[in-house]
Amino acid sequence: MSDAVKVGFVPLSAPARGIVIAFCDEQLKLGAATRKALGTAAETVKRAAAAHQFKGKSGAALDIPAPEGLKADRLIVIGTGKPAELKEKDFLKFGGVMTGKLAGSNSVTVIAELPDGAMTPDQAAAVATGMRLRAYRFDRYKTKKKDGDNGAVRADVSIAVGDVAAAKKMFAPDAHIVDGVIIARDLVNEPPNVLYPEEFARRASQLRKIGVDVTVLDVKAMTKLGMGALLGVSQGSARPGRTVIMRWNGGKKGEAPLAFVGKGVCFDTGGISIKPAGSMEDMKGDMGGAACVVGLMHALAARKAKVNAIGAIGLVENMPDGNAQRPGDIVTSMSGQTIEIINTDAEGRLVLADVLWYVAKKFKPKFMVDLATLTGAIMVALGTEHAGMFSNNDELAERLAKVGLETGEKVWRMPLGPEYDKQIDSQFADMKNSSGRNGGSITAAQFLQRFVDGTPWAHLDIAGTAMGAPKSEINQSWGSGYGVRLLDRLVSEYYEAKK
Repeated sequence: MSDAVKVGFVPLSAPARGIVIAFCDEQLKLGAATRKALGTAAETVKRAAAAHQFKGKSGAALDIPAPEGLKADRLIVIGTGKPAELKEKDFLKFGGVMTGKLAGSNSVTVIAELPDGAMTPDQAAAVATGMRLRAYRFDRYKTKKKDGDNGAVRADVSIAVGDVAAAKKMFAPDAHIVDGVIIARDLVNEPPNVLYPEEFARRASQLRKIGVDVTVLDVKAMTKLGMGALLGVSQGSARPGRTVIMRWNGGKKGEAPLAFVGKGVCFDTGGISIKPAGSMEDMKGDMGGAACVVGLMHALAARKAKVNAIGAIGLVENMPDGNAQRPGDIVTSMSGQTIEIINTDAEGRLVLADVLWYVAKKFKPKFMVDLATLTGAIMVALGTEHAGMFSNNDELAERLAKVGLETGEKVWRMPLGPEYDKQIDSQFADMKNSSGRNGGSITAAQFLQRFVDGTPWAHLDIAGTAMGAPKSEINQSWGSGYGVRLLDRLVSEYYEAKK
């Protein structure tokens, strides 16, 4: 895995080198170790701040080239705002802002000190995490590249901290989580001629190298299991579908696992109900849920999470050839429930229906969380700042909302209720796969709920957050890797065995 920003930790007393990055508050106050490291350049900060109307607001940056009194190419000062109001996600943001000020290849020293003293190990780790997340670029198919192209960064970063050992210990699991986000971003960004169901399954199978048990179900196996809903979607493609089951056994033997299920439509034309041509290329990202699950399973296994976890992804292409399913077809899901196909572009819920049922019945998990770029309707409702959350369990929903605020990967709970069932009732089958325009994201979730077999469950509709979401301080990529940090935090905060 490539890493544009390589991070190490050094003592606060270590000499600064290359580009130096420091912090100040709204009063332009610097920490004692920072003032010592900067020497007479500390006074330069005040003069430069006045000249550039820099007020030390949170995330603002003051860039001073060749600072007087400091042997450095540049001095970058990051504003923290009011230190007493800082939260974890602010330090992620600071890291991203720093990387955004770099270009090309750099040697960087970050003086990880607030005006009232050294950053805590978790704060320093969050800065390092933010730097790595911001540095990600997907440019492997560009044949002509140069330093600085499209904001590309290569940096060797030394973060000067008060407690080196503690910072390293805190960052170790975070580094694996960042790797999981990068895996998810790579998968979403890949072109569909490269990443189709068989290739996606092959990449997921690479998790075996870090101790994940991986089982790949081919068409024959899925047919034997009765996965008629998933297979109905994939039958129009020359690329056969796959279901991949990933198991991480880091908890107590025999303890019920946590389960994470992802929609993996590697390309979605809409099938016979074909989509408009405009922006159809974005449908290479219709596997953002599956990408998150693979990234999450990497994070859990690589950091040796003390939990049993299942990651399950249904992988298909939705194509409109002569063998494709039609509106009016009726398919039988693995659960035995029959589904009338009204719109072949409502395909993700068909894939998830069989995978959810398989996981619920085979593994009997404590809970299931599914992620899917499922509906455009959720973007109408929530835009691109929140994922839509639907759940049959208040405790699970409350925990997801809390860790969403902590990580910045926010969710907003949407309603479920039997009143919506009538919209997906069919006169010819047990249900239909599309209810029309009104409440589209709700009825899709209501459909999925029929396949969880009473298991505590949450559905995250990530259509607005997994791909093409607004760029931020910690993400400049079209594929965001949304959900990896959110779900890893859910596991570590509420379900992982403590030492």
